[in-house]
Amino acid sequence: MSDGVGGGEHPPGLELDELLDELQSRINAVRGTQARVHSLLEALLSVGRELDLPHVLRRVVESAVTLVDAEYGALGVVEGSGLTEFLTVGVSERQAHEIGPLPSGHGILGELIRHPRPLRLPELSAHPASYGLPRHHPPMHTFLGVPIRVRNEVFGNLYLTEKQDGEEFDAEDETILRMLAVAAGYAIENARLYQSARDRQRWLEANAQIVGALLSGAPQAEVLKGIVDHARRILGADLGVLALPVDGRTDLRVAIALGVDADAHRDLVLPVKGSFMGAAMTAGERITTARIQEDPRVTAGPPRWAGLGPVVALPMITDDGVRGVLLLGREQHEAPFSDEETAPLLAFAGQAALAMELAERRRDAEQVAILEERDRIARDLHDLAIQRLFATGMTLQSTLRFVEHPEATDRLLRAVDDLDETIKIIRTTIFGLRSHDLEQRTEGLRSQVAAGVERAADTLGFTPSLRMEGLIDTEVPPAIMEEAVAVLGEALSNVARHARASSVAVALEVAHGTLSLTVRDDGVGIAEQAGRSGLRNLAERAERLGGTFQVGPAPDRGTRLVWRVPLGRAGTG
Repeated sequence: MSDGVGGGEHPPGLELDELLDELQSRINAVRGTQARVHSLLEALLSVGRELDLPHVLRRVVESAVTLVDAEYGALGVVEGSGLTEFLTVGVSERQAHEIGPLPSGHGILGELIRHPRPLRLPELSAHPASYGLPRHHPPMHTFLGVPIRVRNEVFGNLYLTEKQDGEEFDAEDETILRMLAVAAGYAIENARLYQSARDRQRWLEANAQIVGALLSGAPQAEVLKGIVDHARRILGADLGVLALPVDGRTDLRVAIALGVDADAHRDLVLPVKGSFMGAAMTAGERITTARIQEDPRVTAGPPRWAGLGPVVALPMITDDGVRGVLLLGREQHEAPFSDEETAPLLAFAGQAALAMELAERRRDAEQVAILEERDRIARDLHDLAIQRLFATGMTLQSTLRFVEHPEATDRLLRAVDDLDETIKIIRTTIFGLRSHDLEQRTEGLRSQVAAGVERAADTLGFTPSLRMEGLIDTEVPPAIMEEAVAVLGEALSNVARHARASSVAVALEVAHGTLSLTVRDDGVGIAEQAGRSGLRNLAERAERLGGTFQVGPAPDRGTRLVWRVPLGRAGTG
């Protein structure tokens, strides 16, 4: 009996334990499958809830790592034959810094770009397309890659490596990842539509602000800054530059520069040929580059592109030609500017250029109206005021022979002199009103002398009085104008340094072919031992022009300086 029991049969208890273990393993497998399905559903819902594209991409790669128990994950956005974005999970910032630039799409990563279909590898390095890992890169062996499609076009790829516990990725992992990729495609499309609608609204608001500012008369510099700031903010650019044509459109001057290394670009004057903005102006359309530092179209100007990579430039065009060129740049390794995101920029730049043209035409019309009004005022002053004052003066002079009292005669004579002085003042005003070239008048002798007097207030502590008479802006040659401005500056500087004056009177007169500049102060006068080098310089300036220079005590107190030159000697000596 004992021999029969021990003859090779398993004890009943052992067979029951094996059955229970198998049942438990199957239960655990079912539970594991249920847990993975539950995790997949949660991941799909989580990805679908996002509307911001960067958040969608980040959520997709994080969910992929969790679902297939991978240690490292990445999502590469495909543009053409390379990668424009590369989001990673599992690699620390320190490791990423040590590894260096993000991959551009070679090796195994490029294999999925060239052949967009799922790829599972038990050993990454064994694949013929493997280039090996860069220095400081963490070791990776197992690999699973799946493409992400949006409307049957490959948007990017999911890359997973190093499955936990050293196992290989299996068919179930691939199925789960493919399902996630499908959901990601829909989520990305929704995020794109949302972003497109949001950006379209932002472009409309920006355009309304620019047009409103231009047509309301805001300073052009402020409006140009607004154009650059709106474009840079909406497109996520790190640098924004706006250049205007100068010198007959053969050069471009950078009027506005905002963002990274803006000082290296601001106020640069660049030739159209040899600059990236000039290339856009010549092409008459938008141009882009992924690596501005290597772009062959950039050959002129100082080094100014350090740290920048993708750049887009486009001309601001109206029917009358190019009004300016707008350039936006991003830092290296950031996504290039796509046609889709920069398409609204074309309309924005065109609207801004049109608004600039309309504002300029409005300013021209206003300027013409101002000049016409000045002509009318000048005519009225000449035909009415001066004639009546002249007639009144003649009447007073003819009345003198009927006046016998000496004091009354003196008063009449003073009144006649006052009328003559008033006529001179009105004539000076008429000369100014009839100077139609505003830019020339802004740079004329009148304005330069007025500006010099205003500047002297900072050092004197008060503003000198100023009187100007005659055809100052029309009869004084440029050479004498330059000398007169220098003499005035030197004279006022001497007063500020030595005179201790409480008032200064400046008079500039053009009469009988001579320019006279008089500076009088009420200070302490000129000391005998004072240095005369500055005064000698003023005398030499007068002598070179055939004029005279006098300095001495003023009638009451202080000093009186008179610098007088003939207008016919300009440019001699």
